[in-house]
Amino acid sequence: MKISFLASHGGSAAKQIISAIRGNELAAEVGIVITNNHDSDIYRWCQENTVNVCHISGRTHPNEDDKDKAILKVLTDTGTDLVVLSGYMKKIGPLALKEYSNRMLNIHPSLLPRYGGKGFYGDKVHAAVIESGDAQSGATVQFINEEYDEGPMICQKVVDVELGETVASLKRKVQAIEGELYIDAIQNIVSDAD
Repeated sequence: MKISFLASHGGSAAKQIISAIRGNELAAEVGIVITNNHDSDIYRWCQENTVNVCHISGRTHPNEDDKDKAILKVLTDTGTDLVVLSGYMKKIGPLALKEYSNRMLNIHPSLLPRYGGKGFYGDKVHAAVIESGDAQSGATVQFINEEYDEGPMICQKVVDVELGETVASLKRKVQAIEGELYIDAIQNIVSDAD
């Protein structure tokens, strides 16, 4: 199974998954990393670690339909079987969504369905968890669809929210489990495909 990635900034989950593949911990191949940010850490990291990477954004493709077609073409030309979003901050176009229906994964930094949907991302999620007084948070891996954070869930992992927790400390806890959770979810998908 060939796995490609969409990332906007650091791409920490993509880095962990690629490392797991290269270390033979995950029976898959690396396809390509597509980023909408040419100056991102993930773009530089890919170049330094001989990972195929390309930049597709509103700068390269001002028309949303053209951008959707370009992303789909890169994914299919690479022979991508599964697409993993790693902090990708843009909405996926309808052509790519349709072609990769139930083959495009996202990880969300909460226990969905709590704190999901439009406007809930990154630190905003962690702030909402703390503000609500929840005793637990975590991360959810899901297949994506046309609606933000409403695709079928694959797996979740829980972290405790401590007294005096800050957005920064909760973010660190959740990010610390995301790579392993993503790898577990992909491993299950790869096993089911065999």
